[in-house]
Amino acid sequence: MSTVLILKLVLVPTLIALVTLAGRRWGPSIAGWLSAFPLVAGPILLFIWIEHGPAFTATAAIGTLSAVLANLAFGICYAWAATKHSWPVSLTVGYAGFFGLVACLSNWSPTLYLCLAAVALALLIAPRLYPALALMPSTKSTPVNDIFLRMVAGAVLVILVTHFATRLGPTLSGLFAMFPVMGSVLAVFSHRNYGPGFAVHLLRGMVLGFYAFSTFCAVLALALNSAYAKHAFLLALGAAVLVQALSRLHLRRSTTSNAGDA
Repeated sequence: MSTVLILKLVLVPTLIALVTLAGRRWGPSIAGWLSAFPLVAGPILLFIWIEHGPAFTATAAIGTLSAVLANLAFGICYAWAATKHSWPVSLTVGYAGFFGLVACLSNWSPTLYLCLAAVALALLIAPRLYPALALMPSTKSTPVNDIFLRMVAGAVLVILVTHFATRLGPTLSGLFAMFPVMGSVLAVFSHRNYGPGFAVHLLRGMVLGFYAFSTFCAVLALALNSAYAKHAFLLALGAAVLVQALSRLHLRRSTTSNAGDA
Protein backbone atom coordinates (compact mmCIF):
# COMPACT_ATOMS: atom_id res chain seq x y z
CA MET A 1 0.00 0.00 0.00
CA SER A 2 1.47 3.39 -1.04
CA THR A 3 2.13 6.24 1.35
CA VAL A 4 -0.31 8.46 -0.56
CA LEU A 5 -3.10 5.92 -0.21
CA ILE A 6 -2.41 5.56 3.51
CA LEU A 7 -2.67 9.34 3.91
CA LYS A 8 -5.95 9.34 2.01
CA LEU A 9 -7.36 6.67 4.29
CA VAL A 10 -6.14 8.19 7.56
CA LEU A 11 -5.73 11.97 7.39
CA VAL A 12 -9.14 13.19 6.21
CA PRO A 13 -11.23 10.80 8.37
CA THR A 14 -9.17 11.85 11.39
CA LEU A 15 -9.87 15.51 10.68
CA ILE A 16 -13.60 14.77 10.35
CA ALA A 17 -13.54 13.05 13.74
CA LEU A 18 -11.79 16.04 15.35
CA VAL A 19 -14.30 18.52 13.90
CA THR A 20 -17.14 16.32 15.15
CA LEU A 21 -15.74 16.38 18.67
CA ALA A 22 -15.26 20.15 18.45
CA GLY A 23 -18.91 20.55 17.50
CA ARG A 24 -20.00 18.56 20.53
CA ARG A 25 -17.75 20.61 22.79
CA TRP A 26 -18.21 24.16 21.44
CA GLY A 27 -21.36 24.05 19.32
CA PRO A 28 -22.32 24.09 15.62
CA SER A 29 -20.92 27.52 14.71
CA ILE A 30 -17.40 26.52 15.80
CA ALA A 31 -17.72 23.15 14.07
CA GLY A 32 -18.81 24.85 10.85
CA TRP A 33 -16.02 27.40 11.08
CA LEU A 34 -13.43 24.65 11.56
CA SER A 35 -14.82 22.37 8.86
CA ALA A 36 -14.54 25.07 6.17
CA PHE A 37 -10.77 25.21 6.69
CA PRO A 38 -9.04 23.27 3.86
CA LEU A 39 -9.09 20.07 5.89
CA VAL A 40 -10.27 17.95 2.97
CA ALA A 41 -9.47 19.94 -0.18
CA GLY A 42 -5.97 20.75 1.09
CA PRO A 43 -4.88 17.11 1.34
CA ILE A 44 -6.63 16.29 -1.95
CA LEU A 45 -4.73 19.08 -3.74
CA LEU A 46 -1.53 17.84 -2.11
CA PHE A 47 -2.17 14.34 -3.44
CA ILE A 48 -2.93 15.79 -6.88
CA TRP A 49 0.37 17.70 -6.76
CA ILE A 50 2.27 14.54 -5.83
CA GLU A 51 0.65 12.57 -8.64
CA HIS A 52 0.26 15.22 -11.39
CA GLY A 53 2.70 18.07 -10.76
CA PRO A 54 2.51 21.83 -10.05
CA ALA A 55 0.94 23.08 -13.32
CA PHE A 56 -1.98 20.66 -13.08
CA THR A 57 -2.42 21.50 -9.39
CA ALA A 58 -2.35 25.27 -9.93
CA THR A 59 -5.27 24.99 -12.35
CA ALA A 60 -7.02 22.62 -9.96
CA ALA A 61 -6.58 25.15 -7.13
CA ILE A 62 -8.42 27.82 -9.14
CA GLY A 63 -11.17 25.30 -9.80
CA THR A 64 -11.32 24.52 -6.09
CA LEU A 65 -11.55 28.22 -5.29
CA SER A 66 -14.47 28.68 -7.68
CA ALA A 67 -16.14 25.65 -6.10
CA VAL A 68 -16.62 27.67 -2.92
CA LEU A 69 -19.62 29.07 -4.80
CA ALA A 70 -20.99 25.56 -5.31
CA ASN A 71 -20.41 24.71 -1.67
CA LEU A 72 -22.32 27.81 -0.60
CA ALA A 73 -25.15 26.67 -2.87
CA PHE A 74 -25.11 23.29 -1.15
CA GLY A 75 -25.28 24.84 2.32
CA ILE A 76 -28.04 27.30 1.51
CA CYS A 77 -30.17 24.71 -0.32
CA TYR A 78 -29.71 22.16 2.47
CA ALA A 79 -30.51 24.73 5.15
CA TRP A 80 -33.78 25.85 3.56
CA ALA A 81 -34.84 22.27 2.87
CA ALA A 82 -34.07 21.37 6.50
CA THR A 83 -36.66 23.88 7.73
CA LYS A 84 -39.40 21.57 6.41
CA HIS A 85 -37.88 18.21 5.57
CA SER A 86 -35.79 15.40 7.07
CA TRP A 87 -32.13 14.90 6.26
CA PRO A 88 -32.53 12.62 3.18
CA VAL A 89 -34.61 15.22 1.34
CA SER A 90 -32.39 18.06 2.58
CA LEU A 91 -29.25 16.27 1.40
CA THR A 92 -30.78 15.64 -2.02
CA VAL A 93 -31.72 19.31 -2.37
CA GLY A 94 -28.27 20.36 -1.18
CA TYR A 95 -26.53 18.11 -3.71
CA ALA A 96 -28.81 19.39 -6.45
CA GLY A 97 -27.66 22.93 -5.65
CA PHE A 98 -24.02 21.86 -5.61
CA PHE A 99 -24.04 19.88 -8.86
CA GLY A 100 -26.16 22.49 -10.61
CA LEU A 101 -23.58 25.18 -9.90
CA VAL A 102 -20.68 22.83 -10.69
CA ALA A 103 -22.24 22.27 -14.13
CA CYS A 104 -22.13 26.02 -14.68
CA LEU A 105 -18.65 26.47 -13.24
CA SER A 106 -17.20 23.66 -15.35
CA ASN A 107 -17.76 25.87 -18.41
CA TRP A 108 -16.26 28.93 -16.70
CA SER A 109 -12.51 29.52 -17.02
CA PRO A 110 -11.85 32.67 -15.00
CA THR A 111 -8.52 34.19 -14.12
CA LEU A 112 -7.47 33.74 -10.52
CA TYR A 113 -8.28 37.35 -9.65
CA LEU A 114 -11.74 37.28 -11.23
CA CYS A 115 -12.51 34.04 -9.43
CA LEU A 116 -11.28 35.48 -6.12
CA ALA A 117 -13.45 38.59 -6.54
CA ALA A 118 -16.55 36.49 -7.26
CA VAL A 119 -15.96 34.29 -4.23
CA ALA A 120 -15.31 37.27 -1.94
CA LEU A 121 -18.60 38.89 -3.01
CA ALA A 122 -20.48 35.64 -2.49
CA LEU A 123 -19.03 35.21 1.01
CA LEU A 124 -20.19 38.69 1.98
CA ILE A 125 -23.74 38.01 0.79
CA ALA A 126 -24.14 34.35 1.83
CA PRO A 127 -24.75 34.74 5.60
CA ARG A 128 -27.93 36.71 4.83
CA LEU A 129 -29.31 33.90 2.67
CA TYR A 130 -29.58 31.22 5.37
CA PRO A 131 -32.87 30.74 7.23
CA ALA A 132 -33.17 31.81 10.86
CA LEU A 133 -33.72 28.57 12.75
CA ALA A 134 -33.40 28.25 16.51
CA LEU A 135 -31.35 25.54 18.17
CA MET A 136 -33.54 22.96 19.87
CA PRO A 137 -32.44 20.63 22.66
CA SER A 138 -31.94 17.09 21.35
CA THR A 139 -33.76 14.18 22.95
CA LYS A 140 -31.81 11.57 20.95
CA SER A 141 -28.64 9.89 22.14
CA THR A 142 -25.66 9.91 19.80
CA PRO A 143 -25.02 6.45 18.28
CA VAL A 144 -21.83 4.75 19.41
CA ASN A 145 -20.59 4.32 15.84
CA ASP A 146 -21.42 7.91 14.80
CA ILE A 147 -17.84 9.16 14.43
CA PHE A 148 -16.73 5.96 12.69
CA LEU A 149 -19.45 6.30 10.05
CA ARG A 150 -18.45 9.91 9.40
CA MET A 151 -14.81 8.87 8.98
CA VAL A 152 -15.71 6.13 6.51
CA ALA A 153 -17.80 8.54 4.42
CA GLY A 154 -14.91 11.02 4.28
CA ALA A 155 -12.35 8.37 3.26
CA VAL A 156 -14.54 7.06 0.44
CA LEU A 157 -14.96 10.54 -1.04
CA VAL A 158 -11.23 11.38 -0.95
CA ILE A 159 -10.31 8.13 -2.68
CA LEU A 160 -12.93 8.60 -5.41
CA VAL A 161 -11.95 12.19 -6.20
CA THR A 162 -8.21 11.56 -6.31
CA HIS A 163 -8.61 8.28 -8.21
CA PHE A 164 -10.51 9.92 -11.05
CA ALA A 165 -8.39 13.10 -11.12
CA THR A 166 -6.75 12.25 -14.43
CA ARG A 167 -10.07 11.55 -16.18
CA LEU A 168 -11.69 14.64 -14.71
CA GLY A 169 -8.88 17.00 -15.68
CA PRO A 170 -7.51 19.82 -13.51
CA THR A 171 -10.61 22.06 -13.48
CA LEU A 172 -13.10 19.33 -12.56
CA SER A 173 -10.57 17.80 -10.16
CA GLY A 174 -10.39 21.14 -8.41
CA LEU A 175 -14.15 21.51 -8.36
CA PHE A 176 -14.69 18.07 -6.88
CA ALA A 177 -11.86 18.56 -4.38
CA MET A 178 -14.36 21.02 -2.89
CA PHE A 179 -17.18 18.48 -2.88
CA PRO A 180 -19.02 19.14 0.40
CA VAL A 181 -17.76 16.03 2.14
CA MET A 182 -17.35 17.81 5.47
CA GLY A 183 -20.55 19.79 5.01
CA SER A 184 -22.69 16.85 3.99
CA VAL A 185 -21.32 14.37 6.53
CA LEU A 186 -21.49 16.85 9.41
CA ALA A 187 -24.85 18.33 8.39
CA VAL A 188 -26.57 14.98 7.95
CA PHE A 189 -25.39 13.53 11.25
CA SER A 190 -26.09 16.81 13.07
CA HIS A 191 -29.54 17.09 11.50
CA ARG A 192 -30.36 13.50 12.43
CA ASN A 193 -28.99 13.63 15.99
CA TYR A 194 -29.53 17.23 17.09
CA GLY A 195 -32.23 18.65 14.83
CA PRO A 196 -32.34 21.00 11.81
CA GLY A 197 -31.38 24.07 13.83
CA PHE A 198 -27.99 22.57 14.66
CA ALA A 199 -27.38 21.70 11.01
CA VAL A 200 -28.34 25.18 9.81
CA HIS A 201 -26.08 26.90 12.36
CA LEU A 202 -23.22 24.59 11.37
CA LEU A 203 -23.64 25.32 7.65
CA ARG A 204 -23.85 29.06 8.27
CA GLY A 205 -20.71 28.85 10.40
CA MET A 206 -18.87 27.38 7.42
CA VAL A 207 -19.22 30.66 5.54
CA LEU A 208 -16.76 32.40 7.86
CA GLY A 209 -14.33 29.52 7.53
CA PHE A 210 -14.38 29.81 3.74
CA TYR A 211 -12.34 33.01 3.94
CA ALA A 212 -9.33 30.99 5.08
CA PHE A 213 -10.13 28.32 2.52
CA SER A 214 -10.23 30.87 -0.30
CA THR A 215 -6.95 32.35 0.87
CA PHE A 216 -5.35 28.91 0.82
CA CYS A 217 -6.44 28.23 -2.77
CA ALA A 218 -5.44 31.67 -4.06
CA VAL A 219 -1.98 31.64 -2.47
CA LEU A 220 -1.42 28.06 -3.62
CA ALA A 221 -2.28 28.88 -7.24
CA LEU A 222 0.00 31.92 -7.19
CA ALA A 223 2.91 30.14 -5.51
CA LEU A 224 2.78 27.09 -7.79
CA ASN A 225 3.29 29.39 -10.77
CA SER A 226 6.21 31.24 -9.19
CA ALA A 227 9.75 30.64 -7.98
CA TYR A 228 8.27 29.52 -4.64
CA ALA A 229 6.58 26.42 -6.08
CA LYS A 230 8.52 24.06 -3.78
CA HIS A 231 7.13 25.86 -0.75
CA ALA A 232 3.67 26.54 -2.19
CA PHE A 233 1.72 24.42 0.28
CA LEU A 234 3.54 25.83 3.28
CA LEU A 235 2.92 29.40 2.10
CA ALA A 236 -0.73 28.67 1.41
CA LEU A 237 -1.21 26.98 4.76
CA GLY A 238 0.48 29.83 6.63
CA ALA A 239 -1.74 32.42 4.94
CA ALA A 240 -4.85 30.34 5.64
CA VAL A 241 -3.95 29.96 9.32
CA LEU A 242 -3.53 33.74 9.62
CA VAL A 243 -6.92 34.43 8.04
CA GLN A 244 -8.51 31.69 10.16
CA ALA A 245 -7.15 33.34 13.31
CA LEU A 246 -8.57 36.70 12.25
CA SER A 247 -11.94 35.14 11.48
CA ARG A 248 -11.91 33.52 14.92
CA LEU A 249 -11.66 36.97 16.49
CA HIS A 250 -14.65 38.06 14.41
CA LEU A 251 -16.60 34.97 15.46
CA ARG A 252 -15.80 35.57 19.12
CA ARG A 253 -16.93 39.20 18.91
CA SER A 254 -20.13 38.20 17.13
CA THR A 255 -20.89 35.57 19.78
CA THR A 256 -20.25 38.08 22.57
CA SER A 257 -22.44 40.68 20.86
CA ASN A 258 -25.30 38.24 20.38
CA ALA A 259 -25.05 37.16 24.01
CA GLY A 260 -25.19 40.79 25.09
CA ASP A 261 -28.22 41.50 22.94
CA ALA A 262 -29.97 38.50 24.43
